[in-house]
Amino acid sequence: MWSGPRNISTALLRSFSNRDDTIVYDEPFYSYYLKETGLNHPMRDEIIDFYPTEENEVIKTILKDKKGIYYQKHMTHHILNKTNIEWLNKGINCFLIRHPAKVINSYIKKNKLKNITDIGFDQIFRLFNHVKDNITKNIIIVNADVLLEDPEKYIKKLCNKLEITFTKKMLNWDRGIKSDYGIWHSHWYNDIINSTGFNKTENIITEVPYEYKKIYIESLKIYEHMNQYSI
Repeated sequence: MWSGPRNISTALLRSFSNRDDTIVYDEPFYSYYLKETGLNHPMRDEIIDFYPTEENEVIKTILKDKKGIYYQKHMTHHILNKTNIEWLNKGINCFLIRHPAKVINSYIKKNKLKNITDIGFDQIFRLFNHVKDNITKNIIIVNADVLLEDPEKYIKKLCNKLEITFTKKMLNWDRGIKSDYGIWHSHWYNDIINSTGFNKTENIITEVPYEYKKIYIESLKIYEHMNQYSI
């Protein structure tokens, strides 16, 4: 599941982790990304010390055989232009999108926003085109805003696309910290830790602060193009 930040990506990870037949992997490339870019994210040193930073080691773990479903939550901005993406054909690639106004307004509450790459819209578009042109025409795109309007209906559609059985366990879960969350959960995951399911929200688009207008316009073009393929 490819996503930029602030896209309910952790809620979907939690949803899949609540299945009896699924193992999840939270942001495999985060430590690699921080080391390669030198960016000063919250908990940067702790993340680099705790997780593998070598590209080949991360990919090896991604491709390990697992019993049942192996759900991986990937942040698109963690994939650099030089990062190997030839392994994408080993699994089913889904893309999680959300209206960029919601992404931007959520992101700036947690971190500094400097360019479109910080929220992953340019990279998700590159990966989307790579999959569409080289792997499959059967693109699976999940619209986070539509999902939140009717989680059960939408998750059923997603399971149907993935050819897996839907279970109501994907809709509700216990509060608390899961062992498969990345250690960065203490900064980023407060909402999901205190949740017991998808929080239904009204699909209201709020204005983006003027200083982020250029990023917003660039992201909106990508969002609108990809949204044509959403389930």
